[in-house]
Amino acid sequence: MIPELAHFSLILAMCFAVLGFLVPVIGVYQRDRVLARLSLPLTYLTGVFTFLAFLGLCYSFSVDDFSVLYIAENSSQLLPLWFKISAVWGGHEGSLLLWVLILSGWNCYVAFRSHALYEDFRGILLSVLSLISSGFLSFLLFTSSPFVRLLPNSPQIGGDLNPLLQDFGLIIHPPMLYMGYVGFSVPFAFAIAALITGKMDAQWARWVRPWVNFAWAFLTLGIALGSWWAYYELGWGGWWFWDPVENASFMPWLAGTALLHSLAVSEKRGLFKSWTLLLAIFTFALSFLGTFLVRSGVLTSVHSFASDPTRGTYVLTMLLIIVGGGLLLFAMRASSIRNTSYFDIFGKESWLLLNNILLITLTLIVFVGTLSPLVLEAMGSGRVSVGPPYFNLVFNPVACLLIFFMGIGPISRWQSTKPKYLLRVTWFPFILALFIATACFQFLLFEWLAFFAFTIALWVLIMAIRDLLGKAVTKDTTVFTRMRKLPKSRYGMHIAHIGVVISLIGVVLVSINSEERFVRLHVGESASVKNYQFTLSDMAVSREANFVSQKAEFNVTNNDVALGVMYPEKRYYQTRGQVMTEAALSTGFTRDLYIALGERYDDDSWSVKIYVKSFVRWIWLGALVMMFGGILAALDKRYKPRGEIE
Repeated sequence: MIPELAHFSLILAMCFAVLGFLVPVIGVYQRDRVLARLSLPLTYLTGVFTFLAFLGLCYSFSVDDFSVLYIAENSSQLLPLWFKISAVWGGHEGSLLLWVLILSGWNCYVAFRSHALYEDFRGILLSVLSLISSGFLSFLLFTSSPFVRLLPNSPQIGGDLNPLLQDFGLIIHPPMLYMGYVGFSVPFAFAIAALITGKMDAQWARWVRPWVNFAWAFLTLGIALGSWWAYYELGWGGWWFWDPVENASFMPWLAGTALLHSLAVSEKRGLFKSWTLLLAIFTFALSFLGTFLVRSGVLTSVHSFASDPTRGTYVLTMLLIIVGGGLLLFAMRASSIRNTSYFDIFGKESWLLLNNILLITLTLIVFVGTLSPLVLEAMGSGRVSVGPPYFNLVFNPVACLLIFFMGIGPISRWQSTKPKYLLRVTWFPFILALFIATACFQFLLFEWLAFFAFTIALWVLIMAIRDLLGKAVTKDTTVFTRMRKLPKSRYGMHIAHIGVVISLIGVVLVSINSEERFVRLHVGESASVKNYQFTLSDMAVSREANFVSQKAEFNVTNNDVALGVMYPEKRYYQTRGQVMTEAALSTGFTRDLYIALGERYDDDSWSVKIYVKSFVRWIWLGALVMMFGGILAALDKRYKPRGEIE
């Protein structure tokens, strides 16, 4: 009965979403305030019934209702309860329901915070969000329902959750990633509302910026969690593989970063208005495109959820209708959005424009590298692989150039900046960064691009600290008194930039100062990597709830000083008949020790992968710092609603 009630709740949610799209549009067109105001309760009702459907699916998983096809395929009685709940989004149908739930949550929060918007603008805004909800709810109901029954011949035990997903990473990674993906629907809806009403001013930009900041922060966290999960779960020892589905999440992040900076110019100077609107549409389009790539089965990836072309066609149709409609509206209405100011070549506006150009260039580089194999295959050229060599050659130099300009933008002044001023405030931090980098690289493998990237990262870090202190220093107040008065958006910007620097330093050092070995060991034998010794002291078999583990015991020493014991595993999952590698990690602030078991040979020896990775955790630490900076900037008091957009 619960699955039927949950399915009925989805149908009601779909009905309210359709009404939420149509009724406000009619109300705005007919100047009927009563109909326009119905956008609020209809948005809330869509969210409530979507939540009830999700709750029903969670309950059905928790009680092992294997009469439901989706549960029978993605759960089992042997799963711990927390994995049964996370298994709700472990497959295509459930992950899509989670997507719709998060979308409804964003919509409800926008409705709750929209009291300062005038009614026509709010009606159109919520109508666009309801249209997006309608599309995904119809996709869920017509092609991907998680409530299909197997009656009367339901299995007694489920097919089990994919072993790769039986991990803590599944609990937190998809929700955070979807929060970012779906969050960009809000600036898209604001852009459509601005194009329809013609109301795009500084107040509009102040309204949109926190929504973009929050979506960007969640997407940053989601990508970082995915990288961390792949690092320790897949047993490959890498933090980024340029996997097509990884790229699908990276592209909206790059475009969203450009949108953040463009909004700053639109708010402060009344410039780049049309470009900002186009970026809002483009960023959401890339989020939508990521959904198409994952759901259609056109990509081969460990992250892919589905291989049904019908689903891909449905998502592609939604993409063409919603995003294509937005682009058509932009083409028709963008000329009516006028800039209200000017700037010279050395003004802050120029540096932020250059920032946008480089970010979109990076987005297009990833876009081409991800989709060109699909296009070539469709043209009959066979399968073409585009991997790290392409991205390292094309992406990395542009990224280094972007980070270089990231140090100049914050210190430049709006409208006009004297070149002598830029030179005066940048030369000493650059010399200091060059000196530190040279001192560090005496002990590292020297590579020109790595040295340049490391120097620029240090320079941006020094420039951020200098700018915060420089803004704080006055004759009448102390540094700390002045710093307390700086706006949160200023701190958020610099904290996010510092996060980029921390991640970049981690990327540079892990790429040039790490070591790996592939060895073959019997029990009692040792291998050395850098100054660390790894001794295989024992092999043991243990039986857990839903898998059998072959666990190795490694004693680790550093110059004969004991560091502890590490336990890499090979797990055999009986239900699915799959073998998974569980790497062992010994983490530290400046290095990770990483051991992954390979195959067992006939003479009872084991192949073992051992890595010593320098500063790899700084990559994810930087992402957390970026996320914190984005959230802090979004909480700036000037973004609080203060009257209507007029």
